[in-house]
Amino acid sequence: MAKKVVKRYLLPADYMADPSVHVFNGKIYIYPSHDWEDDSNVEDDSGDQYIMKDYHVLSIDGDPMTGTVTDHGKVIGLEDIAWHGRQLWDCDVQEKDGKYYMFFPMKDKNEVFRHGVAIADRPEGPFIPQPEPVHGSYSIDMAILKDNGEYYMYFGGLWGGQLQSYRDNIGIEDPAKNNTPDSPNLPHGDQPALPSRVVKLSPDMLQFGEEPKPVVVVDENGEPLKADDPHRFFEASWTFKKDGKYYFTYSTGDSHLLCYAVGDNVYGPFTYKGVILTPVVGWTTHHAIIEFEGKWYLFHHDSVPSGGKSWLRSLKVCELTFDENGDIETIEGIDE
Repeated sequence: MAKKVVKRYLLPADYMADPSVHVFNGKIYIYPSHDWEDDSNVEDDSGDQYIMKDYHVLSIDGDPMTGTVTDHGKVIGLEDIAWHGRQLWDCDVQEKDGKYYMFFPMKDKNEVFRHGVAIADRPEGPFIPQPEPVHGSYSIDMAILKDNGEYYMYFGGLWGGQLQSYRDNIGIEDPAKNNTPDSPNLPHGDQPALPSRVVKLSPDMLQFGEEPKPVVVVDENGEPLKADDPHRFFEASWTFKKDGKYYFTYSTGDSHLLCYAVGDNVYGPFTYKGVILTPVVGWTTHHAIIEFEGKWYLFHHDSVPSGGKSWLRSLKVCELTFDENGDIETIEGIDE
């Protein structure tokens, strides 16, 4: 049974989405994507309606439900990136040795998503991009977990996110094509669902330190979730650690849920546990989960302020709670 909780819109004056959130130097920093309204916003299954040209950084002074939100402005734009094509989708930032590393997906000049890295001296930027994309990178929606001194990137997204174009980290088709539900390379029915990826980063944080591995979500019998399961992975990986367990959380895309699975290590497998957030207004659901001053918070977005336009989304936050078994208590997505 989903429960209703108090939610807060964080930046009602602008359309931002896909929040990655971390606590740096005792303060909450939010790294969102930035939606732009344009005459070419026409919704399709490839995500071409998302006109996303830059990144901003937000911070919150104090309690995320009441503290002042500061927009630190544009910290990187398409024009700053040597290999740019279009669409700066979900990014994430992590700190190492006093430097802040932003990892972002962007389509190159051939309409193929690659990963970029940009570096800053402060969590609020500005960020200076590296001249080339990460070697061997593909797909979208990266989230970086720091664990025992190592850094791990979770990534991947179906349909317009191009994950179905790769097997064993090798392209099997032109990623700029067949990026809809009709792609012949998407599993269907009772075939195992297509999993996201996890990869340990290199010590300099600029490359993959190994070959990316599948992040398999299994049922209570240890069987991988099937392609027709409404709880299977679609995009928006986010992983955190609580009480010695790793929580792999993700969006299910076309069934419009945020779900989670739990495992014993960063690579999984992860056993499916339940729904975090029921559907919101708007097609996508994308999120981050953090602990701050003894409480847990869910950051996500919906399209209520734009009148339901799925390509114009607004950031929200609410408190997240766990039961005595460590299970996440489901939140109702639509506020009445």
